[in-house]
Amino acid sequence: MNKAILRLTLPNIVSNITVPLLGLVDISIVGHLESENYIGAIARASAIFNLIYWNFSFLRMGTSGFTAQFFGAENKPEQVNILIRSLFIALIGSIFIISCQSLILKLGYFIFDTNQEIKVFVAEYFHIYIWAAPAILGMYAFNGWFVGMQDAKTPMFIAIGINVVNIALSLLFVYVLHMKIDGVALASLCAQYVGLISAFIICFFKHANLRIYINLSILKNITEFVPLFRVNTDILIRTLALVAVTTFFMSASSHDNTSYIIDVNALLMQLFILFSYFMDGFAYAAEALTGKLIGAQKRNELKSLIRHLFKWGFAIVLLFTITYSLFLDKILNILTDKQNLIDLALHYKFWVYIIPVAGFSAFLWDGIFIGATASRQMRNSMLIAAVSFFSIYFVFYYFFTSFFDRNSNNILWFVFILYLSMRGLTQMVMARNILK
Repeated sequence: MNKAILRLTLPNIVSNITVPLLGLVDISIVGHLESENYIGAIARASAIFNLIYWNFSFLRMGTSGFTAQFFGAENKPEQVNILIRSLFIALIGSIFIISCQSLILKLGYFIFDTNQEIKVFVAEYFHIYIWAAPAILGMYAFNGWFVGMQDAKTPMFIAIGINVVNIALSLLFVYVLHMKIDGVALASLCAQYVGLISAFIICFFKHANLRIYINLSILKNITEFVPLFRVNTDILIRTLALVAVTTFFMSASSHDNTSYIIDVNALLMQLFILFSYFMDGFAYAAEALTGKLIGAQKRNELKSLIRHLFKWGFAIVLLFTITYSLFLDKILNILTDKQNLIDLALHYKFWVYIIPVAGFSAFLWDGIFIGATASRQMRNSMLIAAVSFFSIYFVFYYFFTSFFDRNSNNILWFVFILYLSMRGLTQMVMARNILK
C-alpha cells in the first residue's frame, strides 16, 4: 500500500511545485525590461487569471473521482466517456471565459487597484493569454483523468514540458525578437497549448486499447451529465467558500493598524502553501486509490489505505513542524532580505508551527472524499469551517473590541487555524457514513 501511495504522491508533488514556476519565469523576464510597471502588470494579470481558473478546479477533481471508480470497476466505456464529457465542459467553460473577457478585465481592475499606465500592460498581456483558456481547462480535465487512471507521471512530465517551453519561448520572444510583455504572454499561451496537445497524443497512444470506446454521440444525452454536474457544482461551491476565506484573510491583513502586517502575512502564508504542495500530493494519491478501491468494492483495502495515508500525514506533519521550529528564520531570509519584515514575522511564529498539525487531515480527507465522489459532504464541511471562521472573527471584532484592537493579527491567525482544523474534524465525523 505504501508503494502505491508514493507512486502517485511523488510525481504529484513535483507537478505541484512546477505550478508557480510559470509565474516566476514571467516575473523574472519582465523584471529585466526597462519599466518596473511590467512587474506590476504581470502580478495583476496573474492574479486575475488565478481568480478565474481557481473556480474551475472542479473539472480536475470531479473527473478524478469518477475516473478512479470506473477504473476500479474495470468499466472501460465509462472511463472514456467521463473524459469526453469533462473535455466538453472545459470547452464550454473556455468559450464562456473568452466571451466575457472584457467584463472579467474590468472586474479585475476593480478588485486589484491599478493605475492607468499599468492598465495598458495588463490589458496587453490579458487579451493574449485569455486565449489559453481552452488549453488550461482542457488540461484540468486531462490531469484529473490521468490521476483517476492511476497515472501521476504523465501530468508531471507534461507540467515540466510546459515550463521548459515557456522559458525557451519567453527568452526567444523577448530577447531575440525584442517583444515585451506581449512576448511573455504569447510564450505562456503557446506553452499551454503544447501541454494540451501533448496530453492528447499521450492519451491516444498510451491508452490505445480505449480508442474503440470513443463515441461522441454520448454528448447528446444530457441526463448523463447530471452526476458530473452535481459533483462539479458541489466542488465549485466549496471552492468559492475557500476563496472567500483566503481573500478575506489578506483583506483583513491590509486593514490592520500595524505597519507591514499584510506583507508579513503574505510571507507567512507562503509557508502554508509550501506545506500544501506536499499534502496535495498525498491528496491526489488518495483520490486515485480511494476511487479505485470503491469501484472495485474492496472495503478492507480502503480501510487500510486510509490508515496508511494518515501515517504518512503524521510523518509530513512531524517533518514540517520540526523544520519550521528549527529553521524558520533561515527560511524567511530566503523569501525576503527585508529584516524588518522577518523580525515582525517571527512574532507570529507560533501559528506557523501549528499549521501542519491543524491542516494535514483536511487535505487527506478532501482526497478521500473526492475519490468517493462525496462532493456534497466535502462542500458541507467547507461551509461549516468557513462559517466558523467568519463567525468567530466577527464575534471578536464586534464584542471584544479593545482586545481585538490589541491582538487583531493573532486573532486572524487563530480563526484561520481553527478553520483548517474544522475542515478536517468535520470530514472525519462524516467519513464513517460515506465509506459504508
